[in-house]
Amino acid sequence: MSSDEKKKAAALAALEYVESGTVIGVGTGSTANHFIDALAKTKGKLDGAVASSDVTAERLKKAGIPVLDLNTTGDLPLYVDGADEATKHLHLIKGGGGALTREKIVAAASEKFVCIADDSKLVDVLGAFPLPIEVIPMARSLVARALVKLGGEPVLREGFTTDNGNIILDVHNLKILNPVELEEKLDHLAGVVTNGLFARRPADVLILGADDGVKTLT
Repeated sequence: MSSDEKKKAAALAALEYVESGTVIGVGTGSTANHFIDALAKTKGKLDGAVASSDVTAERLKKAGIPVLDLNTTGDLPLYVDGADEATKHLHLIKGGGGALTREKIVAAASEKFVCIADDSKLVDVLGAFPLPIEVIPMARSLVARALVKLGGEPVLREGFTTDNGNIILDVHNLKILNPVELEEKLDHLAGVVTNGLFARRPADVLILGADDGVKTLT
């Protein structure tokens, strides 16, 4: 199976967590797009969705799914999104697509977070994938210096602005042995909006598409 077919299989498996008549959160990226396409075929079920990015909002609308504001929906029963890396503890690195802040907000508002990915995303230790950090532009150098002290190599994501009008520093060469601790540390740096570690609020379910079918970790 190709990587894309594995993502598709994981996305289809996530449909069983969708209950009719609910509003759910939907993530951003190639795997989340497969999930939206699958939802489009069963759209009668949903009352609507909260999007984690402008791109996702557009795709949901094209699929005929009403896009709602999190401020009016209140808490959500379900959030479905992909990941750039995941461990068996369901700790994740997210933000390769740059939507990490809104993804973290929607995840925090959701009762159950189902993460969908192909099996290449499962790792023993997070950090081979550069950790994205959303930063207020004026704090770029300040935050970068702090990241170097933490042992990382921050690189500005060139020509990219988040939906919130900020920049992203991708931090290379981190071996993240304690994701919860590092997530807290990074959140306390002045100028950091969010970091791409989803460890304090990890996934509840990890669905991995593999050559021999779909594997579910809880």
